[in-house]
Amino acid sequence: MKSFELYEPTSVQEAVGILTKFGTKAKILAGGSDLVAGIMKDWVQGDGMPLPDALVDLTTIPQLRGIRIDRNGATIGATTTLTDIVESQELGQQFPLLGQAAHSVASPLIRNSGTLGGNINQRPRCWFFRGQDFNCYKKGGDICFSVTGDNRHHAIIGGELCYIVHPSDTATALLALNAQAKIAGPAGERTIPFDNYFIGPREDVLRENVLKPDELLLEVFVPAPTQGAKQAWMKLKDRQVYDFAIVAVAAVFTVEGDTWRDGRIVLGGVSPVPYRAQVVENQLKGKSIRSSIRQAAAAIRTVARPMSMNAYKVDVAQNLIERTIVAALA
Repeated sequence: MKSFELYEPTSVQEAVGILTKFGTKAKILAGGSDLVAGIMKDWVQGDGMPLPDALVDLTTIPQLRGIRIDRNGATIGATTTLTDIVESQELGQQFPLLGQAAHSVASPLIRNSGTLGGNINQRPRCWFFRGQDFNCYKKGGDICFSVTGDNRHHAIIGGELCYIVHPSDTATALLALNAQAKIAGPAGERTIPFDNYFIGPREDVLRENVLKPDELLLEVFVPAPTQGAKQAWMKLKDRQVYDFAIVAVAAVFTVEGDTWRDGRIVLGGVSPVPYRAQVVENQLKGKSIRSSIRQAAAAIRTVARPMSMNAYKVDVAQNLIERTIVAALA
C-alpha cells in the first residue's frame, strides 16, 4: 500500500481546509473498508484517479455522527455507522426501508465500522475498474473493457462509455425516500436532493457524485413519509451471506384502497447511478396495483439495454419490482 499522511480534524472547517490544501491528492476516510481495504490496498489507480497522499479522517468530528428524528423527518450524520441505523428503533418505525437496506450491506463486522457516508459514496465494484491491468475510462484510460469482456454484473440501463453499476444499497433506499444531502466546502454549506446527487458516466466518467475534491458530506435528511405510506426493500445477490446487489428494489408509495396514488420505485445494481424507475411508476399511477403490477413492471424492458452476458438482469429486475410492490401491499 502507498504511504499517506493521516489527518484527524475536530471540526468541519478544519477538514475542509485540509481538503482544500491537498485538492485531488487527499481523500476522505470514514470506516475505511472500501478506500483503505480496497482501493489503496489493491493499488487501484490511473491518470484520472491518483492514489492519495493524505487521508482526512471524519470520524474525529463529533457532530458528523448521530441520528436525530423529529416530526419533519430524520437527520443522519455522515459518519453514523450502518449498525447504528439498523439498531435505531425510532428510525425503524418511520423508515423501515432504510434499516432493511442498511442491514443488507456486507457483514456485521463491516456494518460496525462502515458509515452511511462511506456507503453512499463508495467507488464502483466493476472487476475491470478494480483490476491493476485494466486502464479503463473510469481510471482515465480510453476503453471500457466490459463491452467485450465479462459483463455479467454490469449495467443494463444508462451505460455509456462506462457500464458500472452503483454499489450502494443505502443510496438506493434514500433516493426512494426522497432524501437530501447536506454538503460542506470552502464556499459554505449546500443541500442537494438525492435526485441530483449522483453523476453518471454520460456527465463525467471519472465521478459518481457531485462532491468536489474540497467538499464533504455532512449529513442526510430524510423527510417524514406520508401517513400510511408503504415501504419495501428486496435485494438479489450471488451470496446470501453478504454481497453486492445483482438487482435491488426500494419502493415507497401511497395508496387509496388498491389504487396507486404516488410513489417512487428505485433500482440498485442495474445502472451507473441508483435508478428511479419512473417508467414503472407512470404505468401504475391511478390504477389498481394488483391488477396492473405485472404489466407495469414489464415496462422496465422499454429502457433496458443489456449487454452480451447480462440480459438475465432484465428478467430479474422485472420480477423483483413486481414482488417488492406486492410485498409492500401485504
